[in-house]
Amino acid sequence: MSSEGEGRNAGSSGETDELPRIDFATFVLSLSHSALVNLGDAPDPGGATSEPNLELARQTIDVLGLLEEKTRGNLSGEEERILSVSLYDLRMRFLEASRAK
Repeated sequence: MSSEGEGRNAGSSGETDELPRIDFATFVLSLSHSALVNLGDAPDPGGATSEPNLELARQTIDVLGLLEEKTRGNLSGEEERILSVSLYDLRMRFLEASRAK
């Protein structure tokens, strides 16, 4: 089996783009950013800003809520804080965006 990262960018000009190490916090922040993009509060990874898509934002927020429910009692204090703060912020932003429509 190949070592981690080997062949990640096969066919590129020899440069390797290192992806961040995946841990719980990175996962939560990635989902949070997706929700922010769909709320119209953050640019997409390409830098473009698009129209809000509240349905997709709501779905991502619901996924984070499900994650919170299913991991209750199994997270470190910091992981729990990141998840709960992210969810609170996203839910408030979602309410604001919903009222603006």
